[in-house]
Amino acid sequence: MNFFRNLEYKYGKYAIRNLMYYIIMMYLAGILLNLINPMFYYLYLSLDAKAILSGQIWRVVTFLICPPASGILFNLIAMYLYYSLGTTLERTWGAFRFNVYFFMGVLGHILAAFIIYFVTGTSYPLTTYYLNESLLLAFAVTFPELQFWLMGILPIKAKWLGIFIGAQFLYDFFFGGVVSKIGIGLSMLNFVIFFLMTRNYRQVNPKEVKRKQEFKSQMKKAEVQKILLTHHKCAVCGRTEKDDPNLEFRFCSKCAGGLEYCMDHLYTHKHVSEEDLKEMRQ
Repeated sequence: MNFFRNLEYKYGKYAIRNLMYYIIMMYLAGILLNLINPMFYYLYLSLDAKAILSGQIWRVVTFLICPPASGILFNLIAMYLYYSLGTTLERTWGAFRFNVYFFMGVLGHILAAFIIYFVTGTSYPLTTYYLNESLLLAFAVTFPELQFWLMGILPIKAKWLGIFIGAQFLYDFFFGGVVSKIGIGLSMLNFVIFFLMTRNYRQVNPKEVKRKQEFKSQMKKAEVQKILLTHHKCAVCGRTEKDDPNLEFRFCSKCAGGLEYCMDHLYTHKHVSEEDLKEMRQ
């Protein structure tokens, strides 16, 4: 967290506000272009490592206009979904951290495209699929209990949707070919790095764990000592004469086990029978 605070302090003013608005505009341009000439994107704008090395550098940016789905209706639904996810994350994290997360994903896509080309000798243009899914995964981790309505009828919490998508990616990563391994591994690296770097590891620090254990042990000893040093204790609220020297205590003749009560609960408590006492001891 300190690392990101320092970065934000130095470079936060350069963050693009409402970033998802510009991304959605690029998707819209991609939809219109696809209606005019479906092959133009793949021929001149896609993330093709071989073409980039030959001088078509603009592809490292223009590949982002690839729409998130197929068909106008599904594209509009997907664009609305990802815009909502992105803007919510930006409001929660802040513009700078959301920018870092998103552009780490973009950089991961570019690296994956080049490494796949160098390893296989063939260009495999990557779309914005993994980039969009990384937004959904980030949202699921940030708001795990928030509920989606799939197809408008099926309620599902964000955490279960995230687990399903994550499991699918893990399956494709371990059982897919080298292209899948490199593509998923680097394209989703923004999700892995960002959340590893922003987690609070103090809770699992050995010193912190030891401190908590010692604190609990001391609290138990103090509680036992308090009980041993007191002569009266209310069976309902647990108060003793140490809590308030003015408290008065009385035994109840109708309760089994010689239970004692403070004056606040002497006439309002539920009487305890022998059977109740056995259950309490068990």
